[in-house]
Amino acid sequence: MPRAPPHGHALAHGDAIPNAGRLSYDPSLMRSTTHLVLVPSYNPGAKVLATVRAARAQWEPVWVIADGSTDNSTEALTALAQSDPGLRVLVRARNGGKGAALLDGLTAARHAGFTHALTMDADGQHPADRIGAFMSASAAAPQAMILGDPVFDASAPRIRLRGRRIANACTNVATLWAGIHDTLFGFRVYPIAPLLELMRRSRGMRRYDFEPEAAVRLSWAGVPAVNLPAAVRYFTPAQGGVSHFNYWRDNVLLTAMYLRLLPGFLMRLPLLLARRLG
Repeated sequence: MPRAPPHGHALAHGDAIPNAGRLSYDPSLMRSTTHLVLVPSYNPGAKVLATVRAARAQWEPVWVIADGSTDNSTEALTALAQSDPGLRVLVRARNGGKGAALLDGLTAARHAGFTHALTMDADGQHPADRIGAFMSASAAAPQAMILGDPVFDASAPRIRLRGRRIANACTNVATLWAGIHDTLFGFRVYPIAPLLELMRRSRGMRRYDFEPEAAVRLSWAGVPAVNLPAAVRYFTPAQGGVSHFNYWRDNVLLTAMYLRLLPGFLMRLPLLLARRLG
């Protein structure tokens, strides 16, 4: 009998997801053979080691993709991995962007037999203590994407929140309100196979446009969304925070992405309407 989503967490498409099995992991060690944590990292600042240690305290394995960093963090992470068999560091010679780094990580993970990946940032903004809950939700709904629904505190910049509302509105239109609560938050569990297929067919999804385009395209492909709350905190430079977000560059990138998705939306509109009305 199909399993309903957790209370308060709507599925994006229609009725129910088949119960396709349980998460394969040792509860005492949080060691999984199906689900892993992927952490893209580019000049992440002082918090990266604490972030990775926090993730490892919750889950095994954790893989970091060092995306052409020049701040010596790759060396520090590699040294950490030498004493931790549950941690692996993949090193990219050149910076290619968050999506490009995750594409490498997802490809390697699939080759290693993993079916799902939780992605989280390296700068400490995402809550490692929510990893287990998100992985359990993925086990209960393996065909779904488990999306973080961010809970902001006073540290969140207002200009980022305003931009987020615009991006969320665009994604809601592009998917006909398919249940994606937040299109930009990177703390998510993805089913690897459909995401890889979509990334290989798209010329985007390589930089800051990764999260929103992934959510839209997976939704178009029929992958439901399960939304779970997750706290997010922004750190100041004095607290060790590092941000590579550029307001004008990245918002131009997002605008271009939505314009690029427009023909696909119009082509799929009859299908999306049928899903909404079905």
